[in-house]
Amino acid sequence: MYTRARATRSAAALALFAVALSGCDGGVRGTPGGAGLRDPYFPKAGNGGYDVAHYDLTLGYEPAGRRLTGTAVITARATQDLSAFDLDLQGLDVREVTVEGKTARYHRAGQELTVRPREELSEGETFTTTVRYSGTPEAVTDPGGSKEGWLRTGDGAVALGQPVGSMAWFPGNDHPLDKATYDVSVTVPEKLTAVSNGVLRSETRAGGRRTFHWHTAEPMATYLATVAVGAFEVRRSRLKDGLPVYVAVDPALAEESEPVLAKLPEIMEWAETNFGPYPFSSTGAIVARIPGVDYALETQERPTFPGEPDTTTLVHEIAHQWYGDSVTPKSWRDMWLNESFATYAEWLWAEDYGGRSAEETFKNVYAGKGDNGTDVWAFPPGRPTSAAVISDAPVYDRGAMVLHRIRQTVGDDAFYDIVQGWAAAHRHGNASTADFTAYVEKKAPDEDFTEIWKDWLYGEEKPPLP
Repeated sequence: MYTRARATRSAAALALFAVALSGCDGGVRGTPGGAGLRDPYFPKAGNGGYDVAHYDLTLGYEPAGRRLTGTAVITARATQDLSAFDLDLQGLDVREVTVEGKTARYHRAGQELTVRPREELSEGETFTTTVRYSGTPEAVTDPGGSKEGWLRTGDGAVALGQPVGSMAWFPGNDHPLDKATYDVSVTVPEKLTAVSNGVLRSETRAGGRRTFHWHTAEPMATYLATVAVGAFEVRRSRLKDGLPVYVAVDPALAEESEPVLAKLPEIMEWAETNFGPYPFSSTGAIVARIPGVDYALETQERPTFPGEPDTTTLVHEIAHQWYGDSVTPKSWRDMWLNESFATYAEWLWAEDYGGRSAEETFKNVYAGKGDNGTDVWAFPPGRPTSAAVISDAPVYDRGAMVLHRIRQTVGDDAFYDIVQGWAAAHRHGNASTADFTAYVEKKAPDEDFTEIWKDWLYGEEKPPLP
């Protein structure tokens, strides 16, 4: 993301629900999966008891009536013996749920869709759940006041998921820890285009409508999934290495966006030089007019911009493809691992392209002369004070200062070994702050990072300059 600026179901209630559901089959050996993964800031996000391998989403959207119809086929593996499990789905009407082709009972409570399969699922078993649903998808307001979810535009919609907006348009395990591959097919009126993540596999026409089938081969967190529907200008090309580029731009923003979007090949080449091999099968951008949204988001392979992007923002979101999209945090407390790297990428780009050096930017931010002034000292980046501030200045700018302090300590050669090695070591996986600090210390065993972790990453006060 680029921006400047808890109640859980009780164990008793889960137990009662399990007893009520098991009364007809003579008892169940398994137990219900947890409703929520106990994330420090979003405890209801995600669910326990299974791991999703693939989402196959078949969607239809009619902008005039704001109606979304969907069939979600979710392939997952049980991580325990399961009598019931939860999916995250806010709003929308569920018409039918099946597990392994057999009708399953289900229950709705807030964002929780609790599913009881006809037969219990054994630990290690791979199973398929199909959810058929429809309705008017909603926008979601996160604790920081930003809008995500299914967001209406003048001629269509854009779906944005950070941190928990994906549950507004498809049922899933809506937490960064559970990444999966995706197929997304979207049918829209024939004058519109539907864009999603990954590679466009097919485009077909029938009955005055068009269907776009997108495939994402690499694991993706739910918050990075997107669909954009609109009368876009589409530009398709390839980079020097053959990587497909798909850019979709609102026609009203096309002229203003062109000079910056034309830099995408150069930015990609620069990013690979600094961060290592690109981790995905395509790249591009979505540029749309999204009322009420003032942030860009690193939707995987195809970042989304709510207006014409500037170069700094494009660099930021492209850097996220390595840090945030490929290496994804284990919890929302680790958000700084996304934003510090993307912000530091801005500093590095400026350093390489005639702007301030990263050292000069570091000193300006330290002195309160950056875009966010003294707000960078509001809390430590490794320990945001609440869910409402995980996208605030300390996570971005003070997080980038942590990276610069590492660079100051180890020197440029070792620093780039760390940056590239970190992206390679956790490629397509998840990592925590503890994983990162341990990795840095392992890569530079002769250095003492105590002051960086204690004062810059976790310290409550503004630390002294070294």
